[in-house]
Amino acid sequence: MKKSGKIAVISLFLAGWIIVNVSAGGDTDRLRVATDRDSVHITSGERILMRYRYGDVPYKPYVDQLFSPSGVNILLDAPSDHLHHHALMYAVTANGVNFWEEQSAAGGPGRQVHLTFDDVKVDSRDDAPFAGFSERLDWVNPGSGESLLAEKRTIEASYLPEPKVTLLTWQSAFEPAKPKESVTLTGAHYHGLGLRFIRAMDADGEFRNADGKAAAVFRGEERLVRSRWCAYTAQAEGKQLTVAMFDHPKNEPHPATWFMMSKPFAYLSATLNLHEPAVGGLEVLAGEPFSLRYAVAIWDGRPGTEQIDNLYKRWTALPQEKTQDSKPQRAK
Repeated sequence: MKKSGKIAVISLFLAGWIIVNVSAGGDTDRLRVATDRDSVHITSGERILMRYRYGDVPYKPYVDQLFSPSGVNILLDAPSDHLHHHALMYAVTANGVNFWEEQSAAGGPGRQVHLTFDDVKVDSRDDAPFAGFSERLDWVNPGSGESLLAEKRTIEASYLPEPKVTLLTWQSAFEPAKPKESVTLTGAHYHGLGLRFIRAMDADGEFRNADGKAAAVFRGEERLVRSRWCAYTAQAEGKQLTVAMFDHPKNEPHPATWFMMSKPFAYLSATLNLHEPAVGGLEVLAGEPFSLRYAVAIWDGRPGTEQIDNLYKRWTALPQEKTQDSKPQRAK
């Protein structure tokens, strides 16, 4: 693989918008990041890659649009059957406060509060341009108003012309909010980085994982399996689409435990297995950031298992923003 080419970056600040354009190594496509008071858009040339909502959201920021190379949005936001399913979102339970279900009991749902964007940038790695941003959030207990967790969230997206794939990376680094010394993470078997598919992809899809493992039945149509990646193939707009979620080898624990279901609706979630009594929760300690890194890749069609694995290996080998390796403590 070639080294990264020269990057030209132009930033414009207009009426609350931040626009970053890039041309890398002579490529004709340009990546652009644009933010307004409610959302962030990332585009590649005329192609929309994703939209991230951070303002005017009920309880948490999330990716509400993510497009295949041919332009199909795979995400469903706040469907009537589960209003708290916000497309692509991250949530667990922290110190007993549920940030996932958005229940009204005990003072209301936990809130992930947007604070600032640290940077909005475009760069090139492994001859592929990436556009993204970092965001600071507080996870707030609604009953007391107390901040429990401080999160730095980094979202990056790219369109890779070879193979033709949309690639999104989601990285979260957590610390206890000051002056707390520790926060314990727990949750249901589906808590984590969750993805709700559009209605057209419900019911008749196919799940695969990197190891070809048979998934364990948890209840009804719900399945759990541990593997470094998990993929789902289904029909939408008259064509096959494949969506894979990747778990980075530096995540702890690794590999992820994947929650999967296709009936009555399709859902995929990367979890920390927090529901297991043997795990007993994970304790995040002050001064020891707990970092998680995942990716979502989208193909038009059905790539082979080897093709998915090759992209997984390429993604894990990409240079990335340096974060402190971390191992959460088992809660006592």
